[in-house]
Amino acid sequence: MPQFSSTRLDPYKNFKFKVMWDSRFVAGLSKMSAIKRTTEAIEWREAGDPALVRKLPGRTKSEPVTLERGLSHDDQFIEWANLVSNPITGPDISLSKYRKEVTIQVLNEAGTPAIAYILKRAWVSEFQAVPEMDANANAVGIQMLKLEYEGFIVDPNVSEPAET
Repeated sequence: MPQFSSTRLDPYKNFKFKVMWDSRFVAGLSKMSAIKRTTEAIEWREAGDPALVRKLPGRTKSEPVTLERGLSHDDQFIEWANLVSNPITGPDISLSKYRKEVTIQVLNEAGTPAIAYILKRAWVSEFQAVPEMDANANAVGIQMLKLEYEGFIVDPNVSEPAET
């Protein structure tokens, strides 16, 4: 008997994923933070009942998503970051295009998209072009992009793949 409401018995693993914006997958991603939203709890009590505290939902906010990848010649991170904040101004700057829809695909063991989430109206709030360098270290240089967004949805176009 399946544990979940689908035919799949095991949950998906967290190391098989792809991220895409502008119809282009991001190359070399090694890590992504969680997609998370939090709703504040508003406490109140009635004047006639000081012993009982009630809780109501308040503001909901989406936590930023951080993407990390190995330092390379691919310029997809810096291209998007420059749309929001570019030290070199000119006719190529377009604040109308700095928000994007970002799709995160969770893949099954066969590499087929199993679940996908869409971050709505995402934009770059932080970009790390070059990491701290250390001649005594034995590590990969990591670029980082921090995305703010206005909520997320489950992509209705991705359905559970058939498992064999």
